[in-house]
Amino acid sequence: MVDQPTETLDIIMQVFEARYGDQLDRFSVPPPVFTELRGEFTEFDPERGLLRARFPIERRFLNPYGYLQGGIIAAAIDNTFGPLSMLIAPPNLTRKMEVKYSRPAEPADKHLIVIAELTGRDDRRLYLKADARNPEGKLLARAQAMHWII
Repeated sequence: MVDQPTETLDIIMQVFEARYGDQLDRFSVPPPVFTELRGEFTEFDPERGLLRARFPIERRFLNPYGYLQGGIIAAAIDNTFGPLSMLIAPPNLTRKMEVKYSRPAEPADKHLIVIAELTGRDDRRLYLKADARNPEGKLLARAQAMHWII
């Protein structure tokens, strides 16, 4: 297990290079939206099929009430599911994703922490779950996804 952003990204890129070789140039890793959201990978545990990322809560992504837009939370989760799925399986796409929100993400939280994990795999499907938490560990949203191996 690695829990430092630079070291984690280095390990992730090594796994991608080993998995995809010369084909890696065909993919945008990390995804452009991940970069736009200023995400950082902070932990990757290949044995558990777990990827953790953090995203700063920026004013430009707040809703009229001053909380982080729900769609931005969903995008952060999806942009953690996607790289995790690429690290643990052949190329695949999100077939279904459901997000249940528990409490608002406030600017005072500073960061949104997403912990995504593989929960199962059968034939051409991956099953994933994720929690989005604030830095104090309070649950902000929980998601489940099914990816389809193409």
